[in-house]
Amino acid sequence: MKHNITKKTLCALAVSTALSTSFTALAQEQDANEGGLERIEVTARKQVESLQETPVSVTSIGAAELAEKGISTIVEIQQFSPSTTLQASRGTNSTLTAFIRGVGQQDPLWGYEPGVGIYVNDVYYARPQGAVLDLLDVERIEVLRGPQGTLYGKNTVGGAIKYVTKEMSGSTEFNAQATVGSYSQRDIKLTGQIPVIDDKLYVGFGYANLNRDGFGEFLVAPAGQDTENYNKDVTAARVTVEFRPSDDLFFRFDWDKSEDDSNSRGGYRLAPSLLTDAPIPDSIYDSYTSLPTWNKVELEGYSFTANWDVSDNLSLKYIGSSREGYSPTNIDFDNTGINLFDVPAVYDDENTTHELQSSYFADTFSVVGGLYYYDGESCGQFDAILGGLGLTLETSGCNNSTSIAAYVQSSIDLTEKLSMTLGARYTEEEKEADVFYGFLPGAAYPFSGWTDGYVRGPEVSVPQSLGVDTNGDGLLDAPKKADWSRFTPRLGFEYQYDDDTMFFASYSQGFKSGTFNPRASTNENAADPEVVDSFEIGVKKDWGSALRTNITLFSLDHKDRQYIVVVPDPNDPTVLGQNLGNAAQSDVDGIEAEITYVATDNLTFDLSVGMLDAEVKQDPAITTPLVGLSNTPDNTYALSANYVLDSDVGTFVFNAGYYYRDDYLIFEDNDVLNQDGYGMFNASIAWESTDGNWYGSLHGKNLTDEEYLLGGYVFVGGVDDDGNFLPGFGGDTTVAGYYGDPRTISLTVGYRF
Repeated sequence: MKHNITKKTLCALAVSTALSTSFTALAQEQDANEGGLERIEVTARKQVESLQETPVSVTSIGAAELAEKGISTIVEIQQFSPSTTLQASRGTNSTLTAFIRGVGQQDPLWGYEPGVGIYVNDVYYARPQGAVLDLLDVERIEVLRGPQGTLYGKNTVGGAIKYVTKEMSGSTEFNAQATVGSYSQRDIKLTGQIPVIDDKLYVGFGYANLNRDGFGEFLVAPAGQDTENYNKDVTAARVTVEFRPSDDLFFRFDWDKSEDDSNSRGGYRLAPSLLTDAPIPDSIYDSYTSLPTWNKVELEGYSFTANWDVSDNLSLKYIGSSREGYSPTNIDFDNTGINLFDVPAVYDDENTTHELQSSYFADTFSVVGGLYYYDGESCGQFDAILGGLGLTLETSGCNNSTSIAAYVQSSIDLTEKLSMTLGARYTEEEKEADVFYGFLPGAAYPFSGWTDGYVRGPEVSVPQSLGVDTNGDGLLDAPKKADWSRFTPRLGFEYQYDDDTMFFASYSQGFKSGTFNPRASTNENAADPEVVDSFEIGVKKDWGSALRTNITLFSLDHKDRQYIVVVPDPNDPTVLGQNLGNAAQSDVDGIEAEITYVATDNLTFDLSVGMLDAEVKQDPAITTPLVGLSNTPDNTYALSANYVLDSDVGTFVFNAGYYYRDDYLIFEDNDVLNQDGYGMFNASIAWESTDGNWYGSLHGKNLTDEEYLLGGYVFVGGVDDDGNFLPGFGGDTTVAGYYGDPRTISLTVGYRF
């Protein structure tokens, strides 16, 4: 999948040059605009600075814009950040698929490491389960594109998503809002803060109860099961305590918990079943299942932050956290009313982190550095029930890791206009894993009571397939271990041409953690870490007070990609053949542009463009050909307009936007599931009373009711001469898709004081 990036880049540069000429005229025309461009502050480099002075490709969306556009979950941020994919993954509402610039992780199984890091108040979310965050008391969302290996460490080879909650103001505040909408949507959000000791001790809280009926239904399901498909039932709570004993000291304690009790999502069969007489459903949101429809994703964690401003130049910060997640889930791979290929599974993980950070600012340089420690345990079990074969393949185990890192990054003024960024991180990591792989007769489930009346049968064979023989008796009785170390540098130069124009160029490197195969059927070695080298050049410019153009060209080399394919063994139906190793690499070149034009004091236009060109190379030992990058469209575009109208009854904000994603693959090793390019139109009206207490908004999303794939499963044995699918794993032609939300309308009303 290789195109002519040279022609594309030259074309892009020509277009940007032509646009720049027009932009100059527009800026001169609007220079008297009193409203003008707003100053946007970000913490992409772990210090507060202006977006226009930050030499990083970053998109920042603040609380006001999130509310005006009705953005309710973190996945909707993909519509505003170029070359970004944030989507709910397959069988649950809460599991995240994240890709930036073609780098991410498609499989959410325990033990696999993400390629895009998720951070909430600088606390790392290690697993995709529960990472589809509903926005509650948020200050802003930052999307950092490209490797962030120096300041953010492992598993940020594609980039990082930063979720920043609001700091307390020190006064008594309360905010209550309710939302009703399509499919019986009924949401309640309550947030507030109370000063316990004036100017010193504050307590804040947040609570959300989010409900919606399903977009479709399970046309066939076990008796007594809820048949709604794509419904929503989420509760979330947060408590924050902030303490400021003096002007120089700040302490914050955060606790949060969320529980997603939405039904497990059922996929839409894209090919008729050979073993049942159920037709392909009329609606893409309808499905069939032989499993229970219940599902659960539970997350709970706490963090502690301490900040000490030692002097006007030096500050010290400590961030500690502990998080755990638990998710029993039902995944019907075949999506039929019989148990051809059913997977009841359990994911269970916990981790702790500690980070000690210091920042020093002088007239001609600044330095940020620190120490970081991560200790995580990720375990799980899935029972692949193969009803046609009368058995269950059972896989269970743990994939645990410990990581220690030291990092430093400095910005140095070489001249009055030229500065240099120099950074490095050194990481040492150790992993240990064991995997049990075997089979049981009949239908087996992770624990008794999974279905009504179930009693687990005797185990016939559950040998350990991944581990170490410590006694020399031929039995694997200890976890297998591997360790790695990595030095990840960053070098950049920034030239401040004038107060409104900055040119920058940088080289950065990131790595994604090595891992063991959690589906291992043999005693195999771990895959080594992935490494991404990235080069960027860009310009950030404000043309007077009316126009802002941020343009970046980049090229990244993604080496040692951990390529995993699951194929049935034709000689033994009880064995899922595996291939886990560093068997592929990719090169991605691209250009990204983010443009804001303030046409008048009341009217603003925003445009974002992302264009990618990728080449994928694979190890000759891989017999299944790679056909491209998954979840990565070549082109993404977004255009929106925002109009503010002041009236006697308050302020109205009208917003309309169009978002386009080019065609993309769901899986890298086949093009059976390929989403064609599509566009989505959204519109909103927001209102705030003159005293600022009452507010409301009306939001229409996906108004053209586009149908688009988010994920799926493909288990077929090939294609015959007539183009028909041949039976695959489970003895059926299983091709199923999971889709994004249909057209929805919602109304929100709130009161705050």
